[in-house]
Amino acid sequence: MYRALRILSRSRRLPRAPASASAPGLSGAAIPPSWSPNAAPVASQNTFRLLGEYDTFGELKVPNDKYYGAQTVRSTMNFKTGGVTERMPIPVIKAFAILKRGGAEVNQDYGLDPKIANAIMKAADEVAEGKLNDHFPLVVWQTGSGTQTNMNVNEVISNRAIEMLGGELGSKKPVHPNDHVNKSQSSNDTFPTAMHIAAAVEVHEVLLPGLQKLHDALNAKSKEFAQIIKIGRTHTQDAVPLTLGQEFSGYVQQVSYAMARIKAAMPRIYELAAGGPAVGTGLNTRIGFAEKVAAKVAALTGLPFVTAPNKFEALAAHDALVELSGAMNTTACSLMKIANDIRFLGSGPRSGLGELILPENEPGSSIMPGKVNPTQCEAMTMVAAEVMGNHVAVTVGGISFTENCVVERSNKLMNESLMLVTALNPHIGCDKAAKIAKTAHKNGSTLKETAIELGYLTAEQFDEWVKPKDMLGPK
Repeated sequence: MYRALRILSRSRRLPRAPASASAPGLSGAAIPPSWSPNAAPVASQNTFRLLGEYDTFGELKVPNDKYYGAQTVRSTMNFKTGGVTERMPIPVIKAFAILKRGGAEVNQDYGLDPKIANAIMKAADEVAEGKLNDHFPLVVWQTGSGTQTNMNVNEVISNRAIEMLGGELGSKKPVHPNDHVNKSQSSNDTFPTAMHIAAAVEVHEVLLPGLQKLHDALNAKSKEFAQIIKIGRTHTQDAVPLTLGQEFSGYVQQVSYAMARIKAAMPRIYELAAGGPAVGTGLNTRIGFAEKVAAKVAALTGLPFVTAPNKFEALAAHDALVELSGAMNTTACSLMKIANDIRFLGSGPRSGLGELILPENEPGSSIMPGKVNPTQCEAMTMVAAEVMGNHVAVTVGGISFTENCVVERSNKLMNESLMLVTALNPHIGCDKAAKIAKTAHKNGSTLKETAIELGYLTAEQFDEWVKPKDMLGPK
């Protein structure tokens, strides 16, 4: 789930703001090295395109081996915060490519040259397939509308399409990044659309399958542990008995509700802002463009995307993502509770509870031989803390947690629990039952021995009334 959360987290760092031109920069200025860790090395400072590229602020030098153009270069000059670790998440880039492909196909219906449209679609497919990842160096810290990343995508698709058609990179001919790739679009509607596409794809391909796997694993354990009776706890203190299966059934239900909450938020995520484009009026688009683009995206992803019924809301707010984030935050809280419970129950092995025997996955100490720590539980709580802190992310950390945890030990602790005395309440009253428990605890004796010594009941009565298997539910 962690990957999905990080994508939503980084996307939501871009507050809504009107689209604006790229930040000013010095014409002809050199650019810093690409931030992509897998980028092909630039041979020298002179390996730039012979044909100078430009944006509305002037000419810039662009590396020969990159498909991006002047606006991307200017963004690397003006937005250096974070570096490679803060690049725009690739799933967002891929979502952009899906949108650009759908847009080109629809624009062809409205008169875009089929040769240009087909080249755009082929180039967009390569981006969506992850073949051009090294050509997206921009960080998430940029203009609020995401104009720089939108143009990064436009430039890469444009230049790759130009290359396919035998043209010269940077010429903007015959495929222009704005006039053709960005046709009927704006950063203000494409970026919210890309965020929704990326979030939905990650939820369906990563988050929900991961949660389902965890749910099924916990459910299997709940059934496996159905006959194991143990002592329950409230406030970490001994309480009345239950089965280990019943205890795990609570975890199963938590994960089930988590999936339900996430699915309940998805209808608003499926609504796309595409067709706005600048402020929600649909300026520079054609009637039916928004609906057709949403249908194309739905066909390409296999998810039920539709056009947003109100583009003003879709462009001006991220309420749907906040709603999804809330469901993910609740999910993180659930997983934190489950992991902490299992860590607590597995404490020991001799001086703790030791009810659950956790797998010995690796050495737990650099100084204490033989020590094993609940590392999977700890990893889960760390990821959950990240999610809670950002309130913007979702996690798949539950997969390794699911595959590497849980076994049991408990009968001895259950039988020695003082809280079995609760079964005596209907027979001798709460005060006498409490006296038995307190006296037994003080003297280090059993409940049965103490009850008999106090004269409150006979051995036969204790055996008849105190039966853990009869204390598992209502009568």
